[in-house]
Formats: sequence, structure tokens, C-alpha cells
Amino acid sequence: MSLFERYLTLWVGFCIVVGIALGHLLPGVFHAIGAAEIAEVNLPVAVLIWLMIIPMLIKVDFSAIGKVRAHWRGIGVTLFINWAVKPFSMAALGWLFVGYLFAPYFPPGQIASYIAGLILLAAAPCTAMVFVWSNLSDGEPDFTLTQVALNDTIMVFAFAPIVGLLLGISAITVPWSTLLLSVALYIVVPVIAAQIVRSRALARSGAAGLRRLLVRLQPVALIALLATLVVLFGFQGEQIVAQPLIIALLAVPILIQVYFNAGLAYLLNRAAGEAHCVAAPSALIGASNFFELAVAAAISLFGFASGAALATVVGVLTEVPVMLSVVRIVNASKQWYESGAAVRRAGKVIGQAKQAARS
Repeated sequence: MSLFERYLTLWVGFCIVVGIALGHLLPGVFHAIGAAEIAEVNLPVAVLIWLMIIPMLIKVDFSAIGKVRAHWRGIGVTLFINWAVKPFSMAALGWLFVGYLFAPYFPPGQIASYIAGLILLAAAPCTAMVFVWSNLSDGEPDFTLTQVALNDTIMVFAFAPIVGLLLGISAITVPWSTLLLSVALYIVVPVIAAQIVRSRALARSGAAGLRRLLVRLQPVALIALLATLVVLFGFQGEQIVAQPLIIALLAVPILIQVYFNAGLAYLLNRAAGEAHCVAAPSALIGASNFFELAVAAAISLFGFASGAALATVVGVLTEVPVMLSVVRIVNASKQWYESGAAVRRAGKVIGQAKQAARS
């Protein structure tokens, strides 16, 4: 992991302090940024979001979808967790903790907005950082690449319906035109732009040139993320100073959701007899969130000063330490995982097939 990635939580904490301070010292600047909109799209944030997302999507090779059959059990488990479990479990946790257990500690007018932010955070699986988590857990790289490419393809079509459904169930009114515009701006356009850049880089200088390009772009993506957080906390400052407990309370359902989905994916892979090198990244992909997209969608739908925007940023704050803890758990439990009967049987079948092929 790079220095920025390893200490992302520290940088986010620094951005909270800087954003709150600047929001108090230069309120006119932040109001001008908030007013720079065209068709309900904030232009400064749109540029920052593209700078965040496009470098990450350049890593994705959509031709990898053709390898889906090689690890069909792990793919099936991860798709089930990402699209049939995680958004709905997060919505349930949001209703339980924010809407009921912690409700007295939140501003009454913002409770629905906080729940909406949690839903947005869980509605799309992570795209970029999962490559780091997979590498740290000795994950199968072809599986990780295939899974990410498949998830990104599904996200183009499934993100808006899932968000619309869960927000509707939560009685949160969201203009469908704004939601669809967010999908177009922060999913479709970045995917297309990233694939154009990727194909041109490969055509000019091959895989080595693409790697050099990604190394150069990685700091740009992280700086854009941190700049977005400074702007967001410039608007959130008064609310956080008045109720600093909010961030800790919002972290509770996020943490539970991560460990629940990671554990469920890990156990389902073990029951299915999938190899540990697939189960580990499957659990990590199943648990992590595309927080850059969540932040962008929350700002577009609810505004800078909304509880939804703050809830998505808490996801950024917790991402690195909680995912590193999941990496540690799957690595430490490898021996236990491989002692499962289904895994042993699958290993014997693969070994017999390899032996037959050699003979």
C-alpha cells in the first residue's frame, strides 16, 4: 500500500479538522462552491469526483468477464452478497440504529438523510481498493479482476434501481431524474472515459506503460478525494462541532455491516468448497464499499450539508482500518478454512484432474 492508502484514516481526520476550520474562517468561499451548479450538478465536486474515480476504473479490464467460469462459485457468492444482501442489510441496520436506537442523539430533521447516506454507501461494491486487499490476502488475481469487472458492469444498471427502492421503502423522496443523472455522471461517464484512456495507454506502450500511468494517477485520485472531504466538512462543520458524537454513532452500523457481509461471504465460499485464494478476496469484495461514488451521489441528491453526505464520509473514515482487520482475519484463519470438508474434496478433485492431464 502507498503512504496515502496506508494512512487514509489519518488523512481523513486531518481533512475533517481543516474543513471545519476553513468553513468557519471562509464561509463565503464555501457558499460560492456550493452555488456553482448547472442542472443540479455541482461543477467543482463533479470535477473532483471524476479525478477520484477515473484513475481507479482505468485498472479494470472488462474483457476479464470472459473468465467468469473459472471461479463460478466464488463469483456467485460475491454477487449474492454485493447485490442481494449488502444494500438491504445496511438499510436494516440504518433503520435499527439511526432510526431507532440512536435516534435521540441525532437531529430529528436529519435522521432520514443519515439512513439514506448509509444506503448509498452500501449500494455499490468497491472498485479500486479491493485490488490492494486481494494482494494483501494472497488472493487469486484473475478472480479479483473478473469480479470487479463484473460488478462494475452490473453497477451501471443496478445502482439506481436498488437505491431508489430502498430510499422509497425508507420514505425518503428522491427525484429519479437526479438519481439517474448521478448514475450517468459518476458511473457511466467515468467508465467510458477510463476505458478510452486504458485502451490508448495499452496501444501506445503496452502493459508497462499502463502501470506507469496508474502510478502517476494514483496520487491525483487520493488528492481529489481529500479535497472533496475538505469541501464537504467545510459545510458540515457547525453540525459536527455541535454534535461530535454523530460520527461515532454512524460508524456502528457501518462496522457491523462490513464484518457481517465479509463473514457471510467467507463461510459461503467454504461451504461451496472454493479455494482460500478465492474466498479471501470474495469476502473482501463483499464487504467493501465504493465510497467515492457514495459521496458523489449523496452530494448530488441531498447537498453538501446533508446527513447523507456526512454518513458516506464516515465510510471513508473507517474503510482502511476495518478492511485491514478483515484481511488479518482471513489470513489468520486460512488453516481453519482449508480444513473444511467441502474445500478438501474440491482440492482432491482438482489434484486428480491435474494428474490426469499430466498423464
